[in-house]
Amino acid sequence: MTSVKAPPTREMAFDWPNPGELIIRLAGRWTLANGVESTARVRAETDGVEALRRVGFDADAITDWDTSLLAFLRGLLSHFADRGIETDRTSLPDGVARLLDLAASVPDHGNEADMPPDQWLARLGRAALRERESIRDEVAFLGGAFSAMLRLVAGRARFRTPDFVLIIQQCGAEALPIVTLVSFLVGLILAFIGAIQLKQFGASIYVADLVALGMAREMGAMMTAIIMAGRTGASFAAQLGTMTANEEVDALETMGLSPMEFLVVPRMLALMLMMPLLCLYSDVLGILGGSVVGVGMLDIGFVGYMDETQRAVGINDFGAGLIKAAVFGTIVAISGCMRGMQCGRSAAAVGAAATSAVVTSIVLIVVASGVINVLDHILG
Repeated sequence: MTSVKAPPTREMAFDWPNPGELIIRLAGRWTLANGVESTARVRAETDGVEALRRVGFDADAITDWDTSLLAFLRGLLSHFADRGIETDRTSLPDGVARLLDLAASVPDHGNEADMPPDQWLARLGRAALRERESIRDEVAFLGGAFSAMLRLVAGRARFRTPDFVLIIQQCGAEALPIVTLVSFLVGLILAFIGAIQLKQFGASIYVADLVALGMAREMGAMMTAIIMAGRTGASFAAQLGTMTANEEVDALETMGLSPMEFLVVPRMLALMLMMPLLCLYSDVLGILGGSVVGVGMLDIGFVGYMDETQRAVGINDFGAGLIKAAVFGTIVAISGCMRGMQCGRSAAAVGAAATSAVVTSIVLIVVASGVINVLDHILG
């Protein structure tokens, strides 16, 4: 049977050159295989010595070490620092000294689970400060976006035309399938709900009025905007957030290019141009969806349905919807770009930015719709 030689164990000795100075001599293998040495022996040796002012180490006899030595020394250094005792680490191995300096540079936050909960007033104050910072950043972004659009009008904004054309394609043509499906179904649902009620009064023909007015003035613009918020706004936030995390935005600034002009302006302009067109397309698909119910369920002729639709809506109704669509497009573009530019430098931050962009866009779309309707009622 072959015998296995046990590794040399660690050793620790105390040397007192004078009453106010202690030299701790370390030898052997200070590895996790031998366990982690407790600081109890050192505390027992030093706690009763009031005259102790300086502690040094002699580690020349250490043959091997790992994190167990670091943990032991870290505990000793913290204990001596609390007592105001000076420590000399010059005799420690270079790697140990560097790692201890690195550990000391990280502040100790303690165990958060053991910390008492904050008072409600403190939490409220911190929330108010965070909200103030958020509002300040948002106002600064809006100011920067407005300035960049003014430079665009003056012909001084710099961005790549191929990028702008690609964004137009992504915001326009590539969004048609989902806009087609949702708009057609929304028109069909509106007609079906209205038909149940209007059929009781023999006024089934007015389903055409309900669908046409609903799609032209409100639902076409709003449903298209919500679709674009979830599809394009989140995409803008993820794209710019990834660029921020990868320091590509910083690289643009280093090259003397304004990220607001190079990244935000083409996206805002593309969505502002495409949203009214998508809204008009949505209106037409919604009216066609309503005609399916009118013709198939209410026995209204297709020609009669279209005639009633033509009498129900005018150019002003479609114009109101197109104005809303342009406003909603601006909101979606600004929300997506703003959250992307404010993104942190991690994968989790990119996901949070995309989520925040969608939520912000939808909330502002609903608020803007209500404000526009109130203003239209007051001014009309």
